[in-house]
Amino acid sequence: MKKLKNILVIFLTLTALNSFAQSQELMAEFSLFFEYHKNNDFTSALPHGWNVIHENPEPFVRYKIFTRMEEALFFMHDSIATTDEEKLQIADTTLFLYERAVQFEADKKSYFLARKAFVIENWTDRPTEEAISAYEEALMADPNLDTFYQDRLGILYARLSTDGNGYKLKALDLYSKLSEADPSNPTWISRIENLAEDMDELVEITYKAWQLDKDNMEKAWKFASTAMRNQSFEKAIEGLEFLVQQSPDVINYWNQLATAYQRLENTAKSIEAYKKLIELQPDNAEHYVNLAVMYKNQGQLAASRSFLLRAMSINPSWDYPVYIEGTLYEQAARSCGFEFMDKLVYLLAVQTYRKAAAMGGNFSSTARERVSALANSVPSQEDYFFRKIKSGETIQIEGKCYDWINKSVVVP
Repeated sequence: MKKLKNILVIFLTLTALNSFAQSQELMAEFSLFFEYHKNNDFTSALPHGWNVIHENPEPFVRYKIFTRMEEALFFMHDSIATTDEEKLQIADTTLFLYERAVQFEADKKSYFLARKAFVIENWTDRPTEEAISAYEEALMADPNLDTFYQDRLGILYARLSTDGNGYKLKALDLYSKLSEADPSNPTWISRIENLAEDMDELVEITYKAWQLDKDNMEKAWKFASTAMRNQSFEKAIEGLEFLVQQSPDVINYWNQLATAYQRLENTAKSIEAYKKLIELQPDNAEHYVNLAVMYKNQGQLAASRSFLLRAMSINPSWDYPVYIEGTLYEQAARSCGFEFMDKLVYLLAVQTYRKAAAMGGNFSSTARERVSALANSVPSQEDYFFRKIKSGETIQIEGKCYDWINKSVVVP
């Protein structure tokens, strides 16, 4: 028994010594690799690096063994001295490197998979589907994968797209997500538009994508927003109505829906949508003005003005509600006649336009143009003279056409 124990001790000691020797040998190999790599002598560095990679790269992951090897291989591949045959060999070798890297660097898995896809795409003659699969696997491992690789995937989707493989829909989904994450980048919108021969087809593509996943609100919004950009308002309404049913408190959905109804002259539904927006955002003056414009277009001038006044109380410095108020008086006078009282209503419109112009907002010049346009519609000096009305007098607006106005004008 004692002899057996001695043999076991000797065996363990020899094993430990052997392991230590191997460890020392591996460290020496890495040191040689590191020095050659540091001096950009990649030809000399690679054999030592491969010895480490094949044997046990784990102790050297923290020293970036895989990315240093990658750098050396890329340098060799791109060298003008490398033949086409050698480039193919380097491509295969680099792909093997990535397979080993994924095993030992789990936290950089997506990076190595994306690089694998890039090499397959650009260095080999393998089927493009292999590159697509590798890019997809990388994106699955990290949804925030560098946009360069996501773009490469989208380009391959578009290049291989057919009516049957669904790649166009995948590309659309990919670029839509990129655009939402970085709306200031015009590349993604350009890629989306290039997926279709024209915007009509793009609308159909996004619609089809939504129909295949009918409960997907993200796809519904992509379809609706694309249809709105294409001014396909009737189509957009289907997606927007679905969205407000699913998320009735989202302001943007209601804004777009109200606009679509308005552009299709569906006044009743547009008014309902703007009222919903006021319910959701009671302190937003724009909603009141939009609703006022809808009532104005229906000829409901009193209702229109009531919403304009609410907008003015919320944002007193905004000139647009004041300008619209002026259009109400002008519209009322034009539809009633051209007697003296009608001319006074034109004068009220002019005075309201002047108030809007004096506010110095975006509608200042437009308001001044309306003042000039109505110069011959307001009462003349003769009108005042024959009625014995003097400058500075106040005259109440009245009459069956104007009972809603309840205002007076001061004679100039």
